Amino acid sequence: MNEPPAPADLYQPPNPEPEENIQHSLFGEILDWMLAPLLLLWPMSIAITYLVAKSIANQPFDHALEDSVTVLAQQVREVDGVAVSRLPGTARDILRADDVDNVYFQVTGPYKEYVDGDRELPLPDNPGRYRTGTVHFRNDAMNGTQVRVAFSYVNLRPAARNEEPHAALVQVAETLDKRAHLANEIIKGVILPQFIILPIVLALVWFALARGLSPLAELQQRIRARRPDDLSPIDATQVPEEISPLVGSLNDMLGRLSQTIDMQKRFIADAAHQMKTPLAGMRMQSELALRQLDPDEIHRSLEQLAKSSESATRLVNQLLALARAENQPHTGLAFEQVDLNVLARDTVQDWVQASFTYRIDLGFEASDAQVVIDANAMMLRELLSNLIDNALRYTPAGGSVTVRVRLDAQQAILEVEDTGPGIAPAERAHVFERFYRILGSSASGSGLGLAIVREIAQQHGAEVDVFSNPRGFAKKLPGSLFRVTFPPPPIIEEEAD
Repeated sequence: MNEPPAPADLYQPPNPEPEENIQHSLFGEILDWMLAPLLLLWPMSIAITYLVAKSIANQPFDHALEDSVTVLAQQVREVDGVAVSRLPGTARDILRADDVDNVYFQVTGPYKEYVDGDRELPLPDNPGRYRTGTVHFRNDAMNGTQVRVAFSYVNLRPAARNEEPHAALVQVAETLDKRAHLANEIIKGVILPQFIILPIVLALVWFALARGLSPLAELQQRIRARRPDDLSPIDATQVPEEISPLVGSLNDMLGRLSQTIDMQKRFIADAAHQMKTPLAGMRMQSELALRQLDPDEIHRSLEQLAKSSESATRLVNQLLALARAENQPHTGLAFEQVDLNVLARDTVQDWVQASFTYRIDLGFEASDAQVVIDANAMMLRELLSNLIDNALRYTPAGGSVTVRVRLDAQQAILEVEDTGPGIAPAERAHVFERFYRILGSSASGSGLGLAIVREIAQQHGAEVDVFSNPRGFAKKLPGSLFRVTFPPPPIIEEEAD
């Protein structure tokens, strides 16, 4: 006995692709929205045409029936208090002379007594609501066949006061064959040309859409014909006004892409240029160590090789930090609530051992109040580390470096001051440039630390300023003060209870 397959062995159809992931055609979308109403309105047009055709076909035949009722009513008289019809035989033959439809007539007296004509012709309902002397129309049935009836009430003698009119009923009816034939002819005359016009309209709509969307195809060809390295703006003068915003957005994107590529090229060129010096020094020291026989000389060469390696490592780390800062826009950073006091204190502790090596007093002054900002903690630590490293390298032994956090008018401020040689006002605009070194400086460095500080500050919407140390009193060592001012937090209005 065969066992049913396990659920895992059963065929499972693939999940349908979500509708939002299905690519739609702009041409097809516009064509659908134009043709769908047209195809829906066409049956409505046929129905309305049919009703109008029937109304038009009824009018001449209704006039003929009205004339017949008027002529017949003129032959009705009252003789000795009885209604009689004096319709001659020839008139009866003329009245019934119709080779298509059947014509019926009937005359009844004031008391609905039969006077002349076809007895089977039904009487109108509610005769009191019809005026005498006026021809009225109604649709009815005669022997199971639909007929159009014209009827009128004829006064036989003047009615006395408070007496109902003494009126006879005259009716003439005919079947609807001629009317239906005329209505069909009218419909054919109107509908048949539509079968010819509709394909022409569809072709014209197709041609108009193809013609209207041709600028998009031309724009596509122009973009495809561009060289891969061509990031110049697209000429918006040759596109329709409706596509200009799209071209403008593309040009903005191309501009940002060109700027990013230029930044990467500049980074690679700068990195290659700056790495040449430490790598060449390491190669020279290694070759020198290989030629030396004296252990002391070999030891000194290895020490120089270690220093060059350390310098190269630091340069690579700073280049990577700069690249990370430049390629992480504000929208790409993971911001969170950061206590600036805690972050600055932890970062300063990381540099205490280095300050002992430099024989510099490294201090920290925290704000009395809690200072919380929206920031990326890792990038902010990188910013402060570069400021501390820069201050330690340029401050002579025996000097001091102080990191300070404070609040000023609801703005968080991070300061790093030193007792080094300071920065001349003319140099302050250039110290944040890549690989810029102040002439005459004996401190080692790559010139990237302050460039990293500027990039990270910009990602946080902060401003970096350089001043002379207000607490520096030595003329030769005025010191520097780097101040990073963060924007105030956004004001969140509390909801009313």
